[in-house]
Amino acid sequence: MGIFGKKSAPADRAIAAPSKGAPPVGALSIVGAGMLVRGDLETNGVVKVEGTVEGHVRAQAQVLVARAGAVHGDIETTEAVIGGTVTGAIRASERVEVQAGASVEGDITTKRISVAEGGTLNGLIRMGTRADAAEDSALEAKSVGRSPAAAGAARPASVQAGKAMPERAAT
Repeated sequence: MGIFGKKSAPADRAIAAPSKGAPPVGALSIVGAGMLVRGDLETNGVVKVEGTVEGHVRAQAQVLVARAGAVHGDIETTEAVIGGTVTGAIRASERVEVQAGASVEGDITTKRISVAEGGTLNGLIRMGTRADAAEDSALEAKSVGRSPAAAGAARPASVQAGKAMPERAAT
C-alpha cells in the first residue's frame, strides 16, 4: 500500500522518473518574496524572481522578474519580462518586456523589445537580427583593447519611457 492508503501502481504501469539532474522542460522555479539567493541560477524552464538574486540567471524558456523582485547580475534567456529591478545585462534571444515601474540598469540584446510607459532603461540596446553581430563586435573590441564605439557598437542610451525629450533650440 502506498502513502495515504492508495495502492501503488503495478510494475508494468510504473511512471518513468525524469532523468537525474535535469528539470522537465517548462518547469517553473520560483525565488519567493523575502528570499535572497547568492549565486547563479540555471534551468531548462522558467524562473520567476519575486525576491532577490545576486548572481546570473539563465533560463532556457523565460525569466520573470516580479514587481518587488530584483536581479543583481546578468540574465540570459529566450524571453525576459521585467516588472522589478535588474542591475546587469539582459540577453534574450527573442523578446524583452519592461513593464511600467520596472528599472533596468544594463545592456539589452534581443530581437524585439517592449517598454511600457514608466519603465526605465539605462544602457546599450541592441535589437533585431543584427543584435548578435553587434554584440560579438563589441566583445571582440574589448578583447583587443579598442573602445566599443571604435568597433561600431551602439552608443549608450538612457531612456525613460513615456517622458518627452526636451526640444533642441534652433541655431
